[in-house]
Amino acid sequence: MNPEQTRLKDASWKHWGPYVSDRQWGTVREDYSADGDAWNYINHDMARSKAYRWSEEGIAGICDDQQYLCFAIGLWNKKDPILKERYFGLSNPEGNHGEDVKELYYYLDSTPTHSYMKMLYKYPQQAYPYEQLKDVNKQRSRSEPEFELIDTGIFERDEYFDVFVEYAKNAPDDILIKITVHNRAGIDAPINVLPTVWFRNTWAWGRHVSVPNISVESPKTIGIYNKNIGEYWLMADGNPTWLFCDNESNTKLLYNYDNGKPYPKDGINNHVVNGAATVNPQQKGTKASASYDLVVPARKSVTLCLRLTKNPANNFSDFEAIFNTRIEEADQFYADLQQNNPNPDVTLVQRQAFAGMLWTKQFYNYNVYQWLQGDPDQPKPPAERFKMRNADWQHLTAREIISMPDKWEYPWFAAWDLSFHCLPLAKVDPEFAKQQLMLLTREWYMHPNGQLPAYEWAMGDTNPPVHAMASWNVYKIDKKANGGQGDLFFLETVFHKLMLNFTWWVNRKDSAGNNIFEGGFLGLDNIGVFDRNAPLPTGGYIEQADGTSWMAMYSLNLMRIAIELSTTNKTYEEIAVKFFDHFMYIAGAMSSMGEGNEGLWDEEDGFFYDGLELPDGTTKRLKVRSVVGLIPLFAVEVLDDAEVLNSPIFSQRLKWFYDNRPDLADQISRLNESNADGKRLVSLLRGHRMKMLLKYMLDEGEFLSDYGIRSVSKYHLDNPFRIMAGGEEFSVKYLPAESDSGLFGGNSNWRGPIWMPMNYLIVESLERFYQYYGDEFKVECPTGSGVFMNLKQIADELRKRLSNIFTKNANGTRPVFGTNTKIQTDPAFTDHMLFHEYFDGDTGKGLGASHQTGWTGLIISSLHISLHPED
Repeated sequence: MNPEQTRLKDASWKHWGPYVSDRQWGTVREDYSADGDAWNYINHDMARSKAYRWSEEGIAGICDDQQYLCFAIGLWNKKDPILKERYFGLSNPEGNHGEDVKELYYYLDSTPTHSYMKMLYKYPQQAYPYEQLKDVNKQRSRSEPEFELIDTGIFERDEYFDVFVEYAKNAPDDILIKITVHNRAGIDAPINVLPTVWFRNTWAWGRHVSVPNISVESPKTIGIYNKNIGEYWLMADGNPTWLFCDNESNTKLLYNYDNGKPYPKDGINNHVVNGAATVNPQQKGTKASASYDLVVPARKSVTLCLRLTKNPANNFSDFEAIFNTRIEEADQFYADLQQNNPNPDVTLVQRQAFAGMLWTKQFYNYNVYQWLQGDPDQPKPPAERFKMRNADWQHLTAREIISMPDKWEYPWFAAWDLSFHCLPLAKVDPEFAKQQLMLLTREWYMHPNGQLPAYEWAMGDTNPPVHAMASWNVYKIDKKANGGQGDLFFLETVFHKLMLNFTWWVNRKDSAGNNIFEGGFLGLDNIGVFDRNAPLPTGGYIEQADGTSWMAMYSLNLMRIAIELSTTNKTYEEIAVKFFDHFMYIAGAMSSMGEGNEGLWDEEDGFFYDGLELPDGTTKRLKVRSVVGLIPLFAVEVLDDAEVLNSPIFSQRLKWFYDNRPDLADQISRLNESNADGKRLVSLLRGHRMKMLLKYMLDEGEFLSDYGIRSVSKYHLDNPFRIMAGGEEFSVKYLPAESDSGLFGGNSNWRGPIWMPMNYLIVESLERFYQYYGDEFKVECPTGSGVFMNLKQIADELRKRLSNIFTKNANGTRPVFGTNTKIQTDPAFTDHMLFHEYFDGDTGKGLGASHQTGWTGLIISSLHISLHPED
C-alpha cells in the first residue's frame, strides 16, 4: 500500500478535515421564524454579526469532526465595505433562477484522509460588486441566464488576487497551513490576510455552560483551550497582529438591544475595516485572527505559514519538508489510481473531481426536537413552527460528517444525491462510502415508518429509491479492492433497513394498490406538466412511469443483494424470491393497469408515459418525451444460471410464474433463456421495447446531445406538449439550459439539461444489458446515421460525450466553461475545474450550483476509471 492507503486504516487521520460549510446563513437549521422563511431569517448581511446555533461557515474552512474548533481565512482588499469571511451569493428569492453563489473558488486537491488539501479563491482588488450582482439578477427574467461574477468584468484587467490555501498534516492533530497570495495585476496591490480560528458557539443556548478560550501565548503563538478537544496552539510565521473578539451575536446591531458582549462576532471586521474599538485589548476571546497587512508586488506572490498543533514544541523548521512529502504522497496515491490513464487532461479533471467530492464533506448538526422546542436561554420559538417544516421528524438527531451535494447551495445532506456520491467516493475511500450509506438508514435518521429523510428543506419529500443500487455497487467496488472478499456485514446491515424502506414505499406510494407508484416529484422537480408533489388541477393523481420504474429497479436491487447474502445464509433465498415477485407484479402493472387499460407503455409511439388518472375513472396519457420514459431501462439485472438453478426455491417460483401467470412472465425479458455464457436477463424491457426506447434516446434530434442524454427530448422545442386543466393551459417545452417554469421552486431545471446521475444510470444499464446480449445485439447510433453499435459501444459513446463536457476539445476550450473568453483562454483560469449541477443540453455549458461535485463527480466513471468489477 502507498502511504495514503496506510493512513486510511487509521480513523484518527480524519479527525480534522474540510468539514466547515461554505454557507450556514439561509439554512433551515438557523431559522426560528414563524413563517419558515429561512432565506430572510438570517441573510448574508446578518451572517457576520449573528452567532450560529448549529454549525459554522468559512472560506477554505477546516475543523475537528465535532466542529468544536474551526479555522478559515478572511481577506480585505482595502476597498470592500466588509471583510471577505464567507462566500457571497443570492438567496433563492433574489436570483432569477434561485439561489446561486457569486464567487470564483476551486477545490484543487485532497487525499481521502485530508493529509494534503489545496483550494483556490479568486479575490478582486476592486470593490466587490455586491449590489451590481443583486440588481442585475433581479432585473433578469427566467428566460435570461444568471449574471455571474465573471460577467461583471472585474477580472478583465487581472486586478485580482489568486489566494491558494493548502493544508498538510504532520500527524492527525498537527496541521500545517500555507496561504499563498498571487497578485495577478501589473501594479503592486495591498491586502489584509486574516487566518482565523474560532470556537463554534456551544455555550450561549443554555445547554452547555463551559466557555472555551483563546489567548496570546507569545508574539507568534496563541493558545486554544476547549474541554472537549483539549489544548491546541496556533503558530504564525512572520509578524502578524493578533486580533480577538467573541463568537457572540451583535444583538445591538441586529435587534437593537445590548446583551453585554462588547466584542461580538463582527468585532474583527469592524476593527479592520472601520477602525472601531471592537477587538479585545486583553487579547483573549473565542475568535482570533492573525492579521497580516501586506502589499503584494505586481505579478508576484507572498506566502504565509501557520501551524495548528497539539504540540507546543513544534516550529517551522520542518515545515517545507513535511509539505513536500505530503504532496509527493498525494501524487503517488492518484498516480496509482490513474495508472491506466495516459491523458494528462483527463487525469487533471479526474483529480479535481475527487478533490471536490472530498472537500464537500461537512459537519452536519441538526436535532429537530431541540430545534422545534427552542433553547433554554433563547426566546421560545413561535407555536406555528410545530405545524410547519419537519415537525414529523422529531426523532432526527444528526451530528456527523456527511457528504454534501454543494456546501454553498445545498449545505445539507440529500438522500438520493448522497447515494450517487458514494459511488466515486468508494474508489478512494470505500469505508467512508459504506459508512455514509448506512448512516441514513440508522434509527436517528430513518423515520420509524421506514421513510428515508429527503433533505433539510423538507425531510418528508420523496426521492427516488436509489439507496439499494448504491449499496450494491459500493459493495462490489469494495469487494474487488479486497481481492474478492465482500463486506457482508455492511451489505446485510443496510439490506435489513432497506426492506423497511421498501415496505414504506409499497404502503404509502401505491395509492390504488395496483403496483403503479406515484412518489411525487421524485427529485425531478419540474420535469412534468404539473407539480407532481401537489394536488392536481384536474383532481385525481398521476400514475408515474418513473416512480413505478424506480420501484421495479428497487425490487431487482434487493433481489440481487438477497442472492448474494444467500451464499452464506440460505434464509435469504426466500427473501430474494419475495422481491422477484414484486418485480413481476410491477412489470405486469406497467403494461396493463386493469381490464381495458393499456398501461404506461404506448405501443403506437413506442415510449413510456405518465398516466393521469381522472376523478371519473378514466386515464389520459401525458405524452411528454422525457427521461421519465427512459427510466424503465434502469430495472435490469443479469443472473448466472447457477444463481437460479442452484436455488430450488427460486427456480420453482420462476416455473410457477411461467405455468400460472404467463401474462406476467411474458412482460419481462429472457429470464427463462440462458445465453451462451449461462446468463439470464431480468428486465422490464423485451428486445422490441428496448430498441424503440433506444431509437428515441440515441436520436440527436431527441435525447442525444454531443454531451450526453438530455432530460427532455429536443422534439418538444418545436412541438411543446400542452394540456388544459382547470381552465388553464399547462405545457412542457424543451429548454436546453435553465427552465422558464418555477413549478417546483426557483431553481428547478429539468426541462432539457443534461444531468449526470441519470446519464450514469443509463450507461450502467446498457452495460448490464450487454452482459446478456453481447456483440450481436446492435442498434443504430446515432439514430439515422447508418452506424450500428452493440450496447457496450453505445455506453462508451455516451461516456465519451459526457467527458467532452470537461475535457479540452480541438479548439483547446472546455464546453463546461461556456463562451467566456477569459475562462477559456487565461492559464490562471482554464485548468481550474467547476463541477456544476447540470449542463446545457446543446452546448454542454455548466449550469446551476457550481460546486455540485456530489453527483456530478460521477463523471469520474466516464473518464476511464472503472467503478465496476465486471468492466
